[in-house]
Amino acid sequence: QVQLVESGGGLVQAGDSLRLSCAASGRTFSSYTMGWFRQAPGKEREFVAAVAAITSSGSSTRYADSVKGRFTISRDNAKNTVYLQMNSLKPDDTAAYFCAASVILAATVYEYRYWGQGTQVTVSS
Repeated sequence: QVQLVESGGGLVQAGDSLRLSCAASGRTFSSYTMGWFRQAPGKEREFVAAVAAITSSGSSTRYADSVKGRFTISRDNAKNTVYLQMNSLKPDDTAAYFCAASVILAATVYEYRYWGQGTQVTVSS
């Protein structure tokens, strides 16, 4: 069982930066892939980024094309926390952002078993 709590959302202007955090409970955090998804009103939940469990060779990441070069996902296993650094924010990034845990490095909602409650990000033009 993994419980996830997001924080760091807010109202910003286009071009600003924001860092989201997701704190996880449980001793098995390091073994999970952690992902970020977002959902805008009236739209389906979509993949944003994911970071795999850390191995001796590092940790793989995946990004949606819409955020590549602007967003960076990272994790700190000592703190049981995953981060999403969001730079050059656009109004289209406005959504509720959710973190989630999976056993594989995936980009689909169905592969993630545990979900947080979400944090709202609003980007004004």
